[in-house]
Amino acid sequence: MAEGTSRDLVVFGEDWGGHPSSTQHIVGHLLRLHRVMWVNSIGLRRPRLTAHDMARAWRKLTAAAAPAAPRAAVPLPDGLKVVSPFAIPWPGSRLAERINGELLGRRLRPLLQEAGMARPILWASLPSAVAAVGRLGERAVVYYCGDDFGALSGVDHGPVLDMERRLVARADLVIAASAELASRFPAHKTHLVPHGADLDLFSRPVPRAPDLPDGPVAGFYGSISDWLDMPMLAAAARSLPDWRFVFVGPVRTDISALEALPNVTFLGPRPHGALPSYVQHWTVSLIPFLDTPQIRACNPLKLREYLASGTPVAATRFPALTPYEGLVSAIDPGGDLAPAIRAAQQARDPALRCAAVAQEGWDRRAAAVEALLAGL
Repeated sequence: MAEGTSRDLVVFGEDWGGHPSSTQHIVGHLLRLHRVMWVNSIGLRRPRLTAHDMARAWRKLTAAAAPAAPRAAVPLPDGLKVVSPFAIPWPGSRLAERINGELLGRRLRPLLQEAGMARPILWASLPSAVAAVGRLGERAVVYYCGDDFGALSGVDHGPVLDMERRLVARADLVIAASAELASRFPAHKTHLVPHGADLDLFSRPVPRAPDLPDGPVAGFYGSISDWLDMPMLAAAARSLPDWRFVFVGPVRTDISALEALPNVTFLGPRPHGALPSYVQHWTVSLIPFLDTPQIRACNPLKLREYLASGTPVAATRFPALTPYEGLVSAIDPGGDLAPAIRAAQQARDPALRCAAVAQEGWDRRAAAVEALLAGL
């Protein structure tokens, strides 16, 4: 690709290299046609005086002080450069935002010039990126909205929604991951691109994870947070004493009601590439959500990944589930999960579940995004 091309992207997202978000999946495919400078997260809430926040702040400071991108656990794809900037995580402070804009401009402009990335497209997956708009010589601004930032846990909601409103006003293109999110933005520049799935990863048979318990297993992977219905899960585990309830992922909420039960196991986080060794081999996959504004606006990656694995699914109803409800043992939020799990166990023909998402790989989602970028 020639230097100075306007197809270059500067992407403001979460920290690269963690559990891959929809932005990371899409950008991974866009790298075939675009060079990308990925800017690690500049924060959506004020830090608290907790061990977690202090440790994260230290990692951010040391990464920002490094002369080059932090060393990745795995090699970066060709065409991708990762930058960890220094920024003040203080949503709601216009002074902090102005300072962040100046800091981001000073950090990124020389790197863009060195890379020959003139007049890039600025892609914002986080509203805090509004601080950088207008400071990088960008030829267009894209807002990719994959979450409801007015309800997302761990976010200073009011200030972040204000940043989102101002970002949308300056954006040339808005891409939303769910119909609910899309309905909140100006229709003339907003396009719906639902989440996809890594079909090859989840549908290709792999050996069983060695730490997956024997017997019938109801499994969940993802963030174990306050959007999961803990009382409903505890009641199901008590009703199904011969089943093992297995949770894979970081714990970010009170799990004491589940930890007290002998047939519940928390395995902790696992790499994204290891998840098929769990989901392909447990008996039923779970999506046990509460009914909240965040869940009504969400389009969870795990739904399509579960289906691509062929494993039966028991879930509470939420809008993004509706197109697949005929393939899922679904109940209303707050209902009795145990009968849904038993019903899912009897589900046959995993090929039907795989076929339902066969055209929803990240390659097709990225192609839809590429067509939108080409129209800028």
